[in-house]
Amino acid sequence: MKALVLSGGAGTRLRPITHTSAKQLVPVANKAVLFYGLESIAAAGVTEVGVIVGDTAAEIREAVGDGSRFGLDITYIPQDRPLGLAHAVIVARDFLGEDDFVMYLGDNFIVGGITDLVDEFRRTRPDAQILLTRVPDPRAFGVAELDPAGQVVGLEEKPAHPKSDLALVGVYLFTSAIHDAVRAIEPSRRGELEITDAVQRLIDTGARVRSTIIKGYWKDTGNVVDMLEVNRTVLEGVERRIDGEVDEASETVGRVVVEAGARVVNSRLVGPVVLGAGSEVRDSYIGPFTSVGENCRITDSELEFSIVLRDSSIDGVGRIENSLIGRHVEVTPAAGVSRAHRLVLGDHSKVQIHT
Repeated sequence: MKALVLSGGAGTRLRPITHTSAKQLVPVANKAVLFYGLESIAAAGVTEVGVIVGDTAAEIREAVGDGSRFGLDITYIPQDRPLGLAHAVIVARDFLGEDDFVMYLGDNFIVGGITDLVDEFRRTRPDAQILLTRVPDPRAFGVAELDPAGQVVGLEEKPAHPKSDLALVGVYLFTSAIHDAVRAIEPSRRGELEITDAVQRLIDTGARVRSTIIKGYWKDTGNVVDMLEVNRTVLEGVERRIDGEVDEASETVGRVVVEAGARVVNSRLVGPVVLGAGSEVRDSYIGPFTSVGENCRITDSELEFSIVLRDSSIDGVGRIENSLIGRHVEVTPAAGVSRAHRLVLGDHSKVQIHT
């Protein structure tokens, strides 16, 4: 069995972060979302992995390398334009050959990995196996319709009037039967070749399509709210570890990770918190569910339920919460003008200011 990992796409819902960074490399608990998926694939015993890349190919290649750090053998497969998940299968045809494969969306996060799913597929070997989960608003997802016996009878991509609350999770398993199906479908109203249409084609032609409803945690980390929620979930599992320096005037409470080379001075950290290598927290408070990347500086500030990416600084700005702060960002108070805000914001930014 092989794996096909999708790491293209523009990441428009995470702008402005994704103007300068691949969405799959935005970190949760100081590790790229993509890395969690690659680790899950390796844990399932799959080692040959094709990675679909687009405009951010250079950054993905630099971060992942040849895959050896994950115990994987990586082949990079360019996709000129993000024309749909089924299109990704088409461009990966030479790599996949006639092998079974697991297709994993690189910005998805599944607690517990995919080992059981892969083992089940190997035992039963249907033509396709899909993962489903119940969601409150399925209109933003591919949606499955099951018959009373639990068999998949229909799939629809982002329907205006969903027939169920069962959304497709971004992990699929296929035999080589999928290759004929992806070539038989037409572009959707979105102009893309939808994998839901390809799986529907399998159903319509009598192929065996199985589904598994997962009850564990799953998120598509395509927007800031979900990214912060995944960060919270991962941090709930961290174990306390102080490898850096914490002075006597500071206090660390609960599951706090201070990486080697990090420094905490006259501050209070209440876990779960991760402080990246080379970062410094001085005269500040960092509260639960916060991850601070490498080489950051937090001074005279409060931070909670947030993600701060590497090489950024926050100095004297009071309290920040529920925020995603990018790389090489400087956050400081406005000088000389009372009750004034001075902002430099990229396209598609969102700012909430207390007045």
